[in-house]
Amino acid sequence: MRPLNAQSLASFATLATPTYDRAQVRTGIVHIGVGGFHRSDEAAYLDLLMSQGKALDWGITGVGLLAQDRRMQQVMAEQDCLYTLVLKHADGSLHPRVIGSIVQYLFAPDDPEAVLELMADPGTRIISLTITEGGYSVHPVTGDFDADDSAIQQDLQSGSTPRTAFGFITEALSRRRARGVLPFTVMSCDNIAGNGAVAHKMIGAFARLKDPELADWLEGRVSFPNSMVDRITPVTTEADRVLLAEQFGLQDAWPVVCEPFTQWALEDRFSGARPALQDVGVQMVSEVEPYELMKLRLLNASHQGLCYLGYLAGYRYTHEVCQDSLFTNFLLGYMDHEATPTLAPVPGVDLQQYKHELIERFANPQIRDTLARLCAESSDRIPKWLLPVIREQLATGGEIGRSALVVAAWARYAEGRDEQGQPIEIVDKRRDQLIQRARRQHEEPLIFISDRGLFGDLVDNERFVRAYRWALDSLHSRGAVGTLRAATENQM
Repeated sequence: MRPLNAQSLASFATLATPTYDRAQVRTGIVHIGVGGFHRSDEAAYLDLLMSQGKALDWGITGVGLLAQDRRMQQVMAEQDCLYTLVLKHADGSLHPRVIGSIVQYLFAPDDPEAVLELMADPGTRIISLTITEGGYSVHPVTGDFDADDSAIQQDLQSGSTPRTAFGFITEALSRRRARGVLPFTVMSCDNIAGNGAVAHKMIGAFARLKDPELADWLEGRVSFPNSMVDRITPVTTEADRVLLAEQFGLQDAWPVVCEPFTQWALEDRFSGARPALQDVGVQMVSEVEPYELMKLRLLNASHQGLCYLGYLAGYRYTHEVCQDSLFTNFLLGYMDHEATPTLAPVPGVDLQQYKHELIERFANPQIRDTLARLCAESSDRIPKWLLPVIREQLATGGEIGRSALVVAAWARYAEGRDEQGQPIEIVDKRRDQLIQRARRQHEEPLIFISDRGLFGDLVDNERFVRAYRWALDSLHSRGAVGTLRAATENQM
């Protein structure tokens, strides 16, 4: 077994490896937040493009801002920024490919000046982001910039060294402006409706608090294209590393495993040049919203629809839930009767086929996507993915019973014990607040949804409250499976 690095690369004869000369690749993109999702999507697309002999001036330098990014820095250093992307097919076959498009990794707390200077360099033309839904400092009710975070407050101080993505981006833009360098494009790849517009609004608001003149300069000069990236990419496990070593003789400290399916729709609106991503299957479009709402309200919201109910019922993996027709019928009912009525036609996509394909993707037993991963950070996800469906359906008189059940399942999950009495580890930035409210709901049934910071005025809507209370009462008395059966009998 050989460790993966530039020196050993040529010895892996049975693996697909970069066919281009990595020594010729130069940074054109700085990506903040290098994780599995970025490495299974953007970096993989750039690697394909480079394999065609193109885009060698569009290499990626990854940047880590958080303490937990230290491990990624160590692995990238040991492996010369190489890693293995492993496609896991439902039939059990594996298709590994070594990705070489990331050429450098910088841990910002060690040398913030190096990060700033690279971002300010004329050769850097895109700053891309996967900083999670919660990384944009969006107030969950007002949708405005929330500057209360301590790191944001520090970055707003005059002369401070940046700690956040906002701080680094605005300082780099300030340097480019002072030097007469064209601004870069800010390209969000996070699971947020209108992710580019959100990035624009939040970064613009931060800049206005920090430097109003820079904020004025930024408007109209910096492009923030919207995008939708879709590929299920679970957390890498030790079993994934062992499997790669046993089957291919390759020691990779942090491979990426994912499903074969991939889709990237990207608004063709950049501040300057861009790589020819259309040559490797990226859909360069004038309007991303139909694609992103399709993903957010069908794929992402359906993940929430299965994770809490499935976990409470005793399942631990997505594919286990999706081998149970009671759950898949519930998911299809949500998608058909509640989510789809809120969607506009999606060019080039058959929605009925897409929905059934989603169930097949969720049911892939090789991916082993954990329900715990899908349940994490719900306070960032539910307000963006599911509550808009509920509000639109309430406004038009449409069905909301299944969506209300998902919210109730979250509330029941947040109590911190499953139906077998086993403890649940709640992973959420609002963890303590959520648990405190959830554990009071036997006496105060509406206490969970009375958090207006998360749910706005939904607690004032009689129709939603009625559906929610029925679902929560049923989850307590019948459990998840019994509730789904009762809901099916009552046709929601």
